[in-house]
Amino acid sequence: MNDSYNELLVRKETDGIQKVLRVVCVIPTAICALMGFGLANIIILILAIAFGVLDYFIYQWTDVEFEYLYLDKEISIDKIFAKSRRKKVCTIDVHKIEMLAPANSYHLDSFKNSDRKTTDFSAGKDVDDQKLYHMYYEGNQKYLLNLTEDFAKVLKGIEPRKVFTD
Repeated sequence: MNDSYNELLVRKETDGIQKVLRVVCVIPTAICALMGFGLANIIILILAIAFGVLDYFIYQWTDVEFEYLYLDKEISIDKIFAKSRRKKVCTIDVHKIEMLAPANSYHLDSFKNSDRKTTDFSAGKDVDDQKLYHMYYEGNQKYLLNLTEDFAKVLKGIEPRKVFTD
């Protein structure tokens, strides 16, 4: 019996729009705070506090990590917001995987034209020691994951005909 445990943390890349959104939201907060303290106007200070709360939530939504946890032939995926809040988003049964291979693998050619709902649980590209994988899952699902070589080998040990690491 293969009772293996593997854990992997993947940081989602912050794209340009998210970086611009963070800056655009901080500027009005700073301006309102400076004006409010300078003029001692309570309405401008309340506006600065409101912008500050908005900044907090935007930071929470744009700083995302994914944690993959493999245990007992299941992959549990959690979404972590700003290293403070965790939300379980998905549980994948390894036996229901149709195909798992790197994004540029020829093994995925038969799935290229399939119309599936794609869910992105990845960094968006290959990073450090993690490669971008496409997982085709039972029920017309497609997941994008960043996996290390060790994590992929554990899955290949369970389903050798469905998991490819080329």
